[in-house]
Amino acid sequence: MRLSRAAQRGISHLMRIALACALLFAAGPGLRAEYIALRSGQGLHATSYQLVGEKYRLQLHGGFVEVPVDEVAAIEPEDMFAPIPVSPPAADKEPFQDIIESVAKRYEMDAGLIASVIAAESNFDPKAVSRRNARGLMQLLPQTAARLGVQNIFDPQENIDAGTRYLRDLLQRYNNDLILALAAYNAGPERVEQFGSVPPYPETTKYVRRVKRAYEKSKSSQTGKDSAAKKTSAPVTPRAKPAADPVPALLGQSP
Repeated sequence: MRLSRAAQRGISHLMRIALACALLFAAGPGLRAEYIALRSGQGLHATSYQLVGEKYRLQLHGGFVEVPVDEVAAIEPEDMFAPIPVSPPAADKEPFQDIIESVAKRYEMDAGLIASVIAAESNFDPKAVSRRNARGLMQLLPQTAARLGVQNIFDPQENIDAGTRYLRDLLQRYNNDLILALAAYNAGPERVEQFGSVPPYPETTKYVRRVKRAYEKSKSSQTGKDSAAKKTSAPVTPRAKPAADPVPALLGQSP
């Protein structure tokens, strides 16, 4: 029996849908993961979980395991956010550098630290949205943005301004401990309070290391540029020493 062209097109359309669904489900485990933080300080990586009575049934890569509810401290999604590529910036100038420097001056923060956070959070994509619904350059949650008075969360000026204020508040909250402030920015202050230190989430520990490493690199680069400028500049009348930069000391560096 021969099928009509309309029937053939319909079957072809259904096959394409089925193939797309199969690819989606096949890619699912690689795109989503959960980190199960146990009260003992250990952690498990699960592709899914289900609450069965008084236990969590966790799907691991090697099979299932059941863990009592009272032994679980937290369940956190491991965010694998991949931002949309943005146009390359002009030579020798970071994206949104003017805004970053202006906001840094306003809140007495280091521009290099702000840029390092943005790079880790969104890779300088102003339209970035994570699986947790964090948005914009500094990946603000809508409720955090609203509390900080943000009208347009995707506006670079508003997002960087609010994100910098939030980071500054966290630094003040943790007595200028950059590590704890970054951990709180990523996982939330309540998690830092819960564990009394950096939460044992792989995403958070990697995030703290990444930002700290990028920030230290930016400081080294700036020091090199300053040294080169001094060598090539003509002698000038000595000026009063400028006010100390408040942020480098956070990493145990001298201004």
